[in-house]
Amino acid sequence: MRQRLRVGAVYVGAGLGPLGAGVVSPMLPQIARSLGVSAHTVALSLTVYFVPFAALQLVSGTLGERWGRRRTVLGAYLVYVVASLAGGLAPTSSVFLAMRGLQGIANAFTSPLLLAGLADIVRRERLSVSVGVFASCQAAGQSFAPLIGGVAGATSWRWGFLAVAAVAGLLALAPPPGEPRPGVEAPRFRPLVNGRMALLSAAALASYVGAAALPFLVALHAEEHLGLRPDVTGLALLGFGVAGLVFGVVFGLLLQRASARWCGAAAAVVTSAFVASVGLAGSAVTLTVLWTLAGVGASLLNVALQNLTVRAVPDNRGGALSAVSAFRFTGAALAPLAWLPFYRVHPSLAFAVAGASLLVAAVALPALRGIEGAQAGT
Repeated sequence: MRQRLRVGAVYVGAGLGPLGAGVVSPMLPQIARSLGVSAHTVALSLTVYFVPFAALQLVSGTLGERWGRRRTVLGAYLVYVVASLAGGLAPTSSVFLAMRGLQGIANAFTSPLLLAGLADIVRRERLSVSVGVFASCQAAGQSFAPLIGGVAGATSWRWGFLAVAAVAGLLALAPPPGEPRPGVEAPRFRPLVNGRMALLSAAALASYVGAAALPFLVALHAEEHLGLRPDVTGLALLGFGVAGLVFGVVFGLLLQRASARWCGAAAAVVTSAFVASVGLAGSAVTLTVLWTLAGVGASLLNVALQNLTVRAVPDNRGGALSAVSAFRFTGAALAPLAWLPFYRVHPSLAFAVAGASLLVAAVALPALRGIEGAQAGT
């Protein structure tokens, strides 16, 4: 029973980061009016969350392994509670933005260490399925964040932050296992700098810049070229995240029996084709179907990447997971800069080039050697 509670807490914790990050999106106008600033100013809360979150993950996993996963995640959850409460009670935009940055910092010390801890809790033969469930929970947090934020925004946006604080407080009662590893046993950064990690990082960057970070581009195309209302556009976008929620476990089961390298490569090719096709969609139904199918492929690519990364550096799983995750979210930051110039030329060109970038993952993953046989669980 205790182990099940631990595993359950890891799964819920997987959804906390995407939930806390995305809950503000539908509440931006309400927050702006409440704090007496422009919506553009409040929209910076997304940037100030993700920049430290992505940057710190280059080192947060290794530091967390040294300090001890249990102690580090517990401390990060408590910081997340304080940041969420203070953000929800913020009297000014400056305090609000500072607390959003603190949330991002705390999240950098939870997500990779939770997945690293999961590899120690579950049996080795169940690891692929467990990683699939973990990915589904991340997708659930991403998918339901706008809904929770919208409900809170209809009454008071501050309730959304209080709800996130409550979840983080409960999770602090069940941090993942992992004691400090000081001295000669301390995980090092050097094993993270090698060809294997470079290939995984390149594939992770491509997976986000070419697919997961494209909702803004899909929304632009839907509203500017298909004439869809914002609510219809929102429904069209929902399919990508729901696909990850539904298929994460299925793909975890698949990777118990099949090669994560080759499944990930195939998923990259398929996702590339669907992303490119989105730019050719001429109706709301076609757009929704193609974007949802892109989400199915991206879900398999994500589960394959996480399965490979959790096995890549057995002595420093947290460090490997956080470093690769840093490149994933760097892809999210680069996507608008990379694809908007192509979009201004023609929408279909932007989606075609974005889809083609996923072929980096299709090449990188098969080039990996020796990971799938690595010792990864207990």
